[in-house]
Amino acid sequence: MYNPPHPGEVLREEIMKPLGLTVTMAAPLLGISRKSLSRIVNCQGGITPEMAIRLEMAFKPRAESWLRHQIAYDLWQARQKVNFHINPIGGR
Repeated sequence: MYNPPHPGEVLREEIMKPLGLTVTMAAPLLGISRKSLSRIVNCQGGITPEMAIRLEMAFKPRAESWLRHQIAYDLWQARQKVNFHINPIGGR
């Protein structure tokens, strides 16, 4: 498995930049604070189910897609931590 991008990076690069949206412009569209959106697009905060629904309503990619991005990112991060600390039995 490769290092998947943080969903905030996907939001910033594939949605906001092509639409010419800044964090200040996009936050009210999503009904969240500028600070909350800034944390997400700067890869400091994650996509919750509620946020995924807000993104779906504002930008159309399905909520499930946003959550899949978040799960893939979180799982990869967790595997890196576990693999760093544990030597698997059987060479896996």
